Amino acid sequence: MKARDVLKNLISESGQSTGGAPAAPQAHKPSGAVRAMNLSMERLSGEAAAAKELRQVLAAGDKVVELDPALIDTAFIQDRIEVQNDPEFDRLVLSISESGQQVPILVRPHPSRPGRYQAAYGHRRLRVAAMTGRPVRAVVKVLSDEEVVLAQGQENGPRIDLSFIEKALFAQRLDTHGFDRDTIAKALSVDKPETSRLLQVAEGVGQDLILAIGPAPKVGRPRWLAIVERLKNATAAQRAQSEIRSLEFLQADSNTRFERLWKSVQEPAPTKPNRKEPIRTKDGRVLGAFEHGSRASKLAVTSKEFAAFLSDRMPDLVTAFEKEIDAKADT
Repeated sequence: MKARDVLKNLISESGQSTGGAPAAPQAHKPSGAVRAMNLSMERLSGEAAAAKELRQVLAAGDKVVELDPALIDTAFIQDRIEVQNDPEFDRLVLSISESGQQVPILVRPHPSRPGRYQAAYGHRRLRVAAMTGRPVRAVVKVLSDEEVVLAQGQENGPRIDLSFIEKALFAQRLDTHGFDRDTIAKALSVDKPETSRLLQVAEGVGQDLILAIGPAPKVGRPRWLAIVERLKNATAAQRAQSEIRSLEFLQADSNTRFERLWKSVQEPAPTKPNRKEPIRTKDGRVLGAFEHGSRASKLAVTSKEFAAFLSDRMPDLVTAFEKEIDAKADT
């Protein structure tokens, strides 16, 4: 069964597929007016997806009930990385506050806790209901574990898609839970080679770094694969661990956190050693040395007598230097 058909079969035998096209890659940073228009288009797209899903529920004739959010547990595998400042979640809170919950969530009777439920999808709507103290509208279905994870993947299609690293972490969680590669690929609507790459990235980056960075929606597969290669270096991996504990990292948004981590794991540019030019007397005794660097030169004097000599004659040396510069300027 194709992943795009899963939600249709869970909700309705006669409903239409809700699979959406993948998000287009982000172009250059738009102007304020274009950004505002893009936000409006995103909101309209989300509302259209919600309306389509609602029509399917109504057409299927499934009974929508109101449940106490306190009786509903989250899915046994999380597909998203929660962040503190989530504009999309804030917009959802505002939408439900103004218009109510238009689309019900999908839950199943909890497989091991009688009298409770487990969410298959709609976790954000469930969070809003819990936050606002209102019941959540839900469709209750008896679902297998596989149907739950396929429904999770299906919901991410017409709505806000998972970022690449969220897909990678979700794939790893499914793999750890014992799901086969076919099921993982269906849940994420990807092929098997892409499933392997997702698992490779999740393993190479590690869950601690992934959760520290967050979803990083602007970062795609190539850069995550590149950072996996850098983290194979033990020194780079240590620098990454230090970076995620820094105050600047913790205060940054998810995309910026990735950029900071990316910089931290790069090989530092090799520094050219400073050239030293010793100052010696005719008999070879060292009085000091000139040290020439890329940005500055230093004079280090080891002889107290020579230091006093230079100090006494420094005004004359400066005057002689200025005369030489002026003479060169006149020629």
